[in-house]
Amino acid sequence: MTRPPLPPFTRETASAKIRAAEDGWNSRDPQKVALAYTPDCQWRNRAEFVTGRHEIEQLLTRKWTRELDYRLIKELWAYEGDRIAVRFAYEYHDDSGQWFRAYGNENWEFAEDGLMKRRIASINEHPIKPEERKFHWPLGRRPDDHASLSDLGL
Repeated sequence: MTRPPLPPFTRETASAKIRAAEDGWNSRDPQKVALAYTPDCQWRNRAEFVTGRHEIEQLLTRKWTRELDYRLIKELWAYEGDRIAVRFAYEYHDDSGQWFRAYGNENWEFAEDGLMKRRIASINEHPIKPEERKFHWPLGRRPDDHASLSDLGL
């Protein structure tokens, strides 16, 4: 199985890879998202370290159980060879109705087949008021004409 675009990346293929990842995460489907990673993929997500698709699915299931109405935007930071650096922001609320915006950076490394074999994520978040939200599209894929992180000043 291959997961195009494949490394080595160009600006265009790195951007396409990022959009595909964003679309997957905005589906909030842990099984679907986990298929983009190698069976033995290594993750660092905040202070949590997981290995393999099964652990990735478990982490994402926990995440999207507590991070409700999750909406994410990813943007290219840098790329070279089989690696892509991404910056991102997402918004969600918890079960009390408190909204949050999280910001972060991810470093990705890919196998030759285009599956991600390493993901290192650093994430910070803060509470926001509902009127401070910037991500208002219906749940699911971000519309093509929605502003980017740079356009939003994030």
